Amino acid sequence: MSINTVFEALSHPVRRKVLALLKRGPMSAGELAEHFYISRPTLSVHFNKLKEAELVAVERQGTSLIYHLNTSVLEEALAGIFDLTEPKDG
Repeated sequence: MSINTVFEALSHPVRRKVLALLKRGPMSAGELAEHFYISRPTLSVHFNKLKEAELVAVERQGTSLIYHLNTSVLEEALAGIFDLTEPKDG
């Protein structure tokens, strides 16, 4: 996972909203889609960006894809931000 990939994934409001929804717990792609007024193919592109950044994990349950928030990657990204903002000794 590249920190740049994570920041790119977080840069879009739809993807941030998906992550906010997943904070409540795992949701199927269909359940997530109910919260947006965009086409499913467009939403799929957003899901793929989140998967690429490892911000979400996906498991298949029957015919459904269930998305889970991957909090460890978010924690790593936040740690990276804090590292950038810490004053350097010297």
